Amino acid sequence: MTPPSLVRRFGLLHATALNMTNMIGIGPFITIPLLMSALGGPQAMLGWAVALIVVFCDGMVWSELGAALPGSGGSFGYLRHGYGAAKIGRLMGFLFVWQFVLSGPLEIASGYIGFSQYLGYIWKGITARQMILVVAAIGLVNIVLLYRRITSIAAITLTLWVGTILTVVVVIVTGALHFDPRVAFDFPPGAFTFSLGFLLGLGAASRIGVYDYLGYYDVCYIGDEVQNPGRVIPRSILLSTALVALIYVAINFSIIGVVPWREFVPAASHPQSNFVVSIFMERIYGGKVATVFTAMILWTAFGSVFALLLGYSRVPYAAARDGYFFQVFARLHPSQGFPYVSLVVLGVIAILAGFVSLGTVIDALITMRILVQFIGQIGAVTLLRRRAPDMPRPYRMWLYPLPSLVALLGWIFIFATTPTTVIAFGLGALLLGVLCFAAWSWRGRTWPFEARVPEVS
Repeated sequence: MTPPSLVRRFGLLHATALNMTNMIGIGPFITIPLLMSALGGPQAMLGWAVALIVVFCDGMVWSELGAALPGSGGSFGYLRHGYGAAKIGRLMGFLFVWQFVLSGPLEIASGYIGFSQYLGYIWKGITARQMILVVAAIGLVNIVLLYRRITSIAAITLTLWVGTILTVVVVIVTGALHFDPRVAFDFPPGAFTFSLGFLLGLGAASRIGVYDYLGYYDVCYIGDEVQNPGRVIPRSILLSTALVALIYVAINFSIIGVVPWREFVPAASHPQSNFVVSIFMERIYGGKVATVFTAMILWTAFGSVFALLLGYSRVPYAAARDGYFFQVFARLHPSQGFPYVSLVVLGVIAILAGFVSLGTVIDALITMRILVQFIGQIGAVTLLRRRAPDMPRPYRMWLYPLPSLVALLGWIFIFATTPTTVIAFGLGALLLGVLCFAAWSWRGRTWPFEARVPEVS
């Protein structure tokens, strides 16, 4: 009997909403001080421009791969097909899941950190130690709530979307009504002086921008459920990227057009930078309204990490089930039927990652994904163009190979301007992944250690 196939129910509107739901979470509320601190003023918005160019060009890479290979799994499938599923593609698939087990929790941890920071507006005088305890508590609550079969994914996504959009609209409308261009464009002396320090700062601002854009490709992970994927996947990626870019620029200018950037830059020296949007609301509407708005941000933050851990815990499980990752991750709860090992491992790593600074978490997260996922997919789309020129491609990258080259140079620039300790972490994690793959393959006698079949004379 043929197993039932997934229903293709995601049209352009649904796919775009899915991408935007994952792109707009706690990010825009916690990264504004870090963004402005990267270059010491409003000129840090150049980092947004760099990030937008990189992710828009990279979105064309995702679009071509997603339209040509519209299956569930996204990068996991693209890397295997591009590099050859039996050999190098097997390594790339493993490394993708390996980095995802690290980078996924880092993304979740950023939400935990953001939650603890904004709680500081309500919990006056919260100490660094208490913030760590809050991170641990929220992380444990998240694991406990998800330690069961979840059937209301659509309702959860809708609730998160409504709360997030409402919060974003309030910020943008409020900022537009009280915008002061003299405050917003108060550039410091020598703001655009070109130097090595300027380049490093631009790289830091670009990493923050990329972090806030993460999710522009989420529709690719459910390619089996997309209607007319050859058209819907590329359009939803490019459309959601453009719309979120406008929303983020509006949010940033709304804040710095009311709250002078010198009041929260550098972020490390200004405790109020932890909840700058709450300060923004307090300045206009007073403390009571700001407290209610802070509660909305806390709701958005928790909803975001809840949805992330729910979805991300399924990635290592699916890879292990298909024989491309450690089998322990394929275990399901005996009575509830959810991937409990994957859930607990990612949940615990996320809690531990929440004990370091937000800037370090963002740098490590982006660095991990650049090495295997983003640069790896640029290689995959190039190899497929050469090896399978006749493959049906409903969407072909505009001006190929220029966008992929721009994306590659952008990822290299962002990686090269990352602090050396984070680069060492990224390279070390990748090397450890290669060693784990070698040990795993040796034990299972799979490539490159598969048993040779003797030739028959």
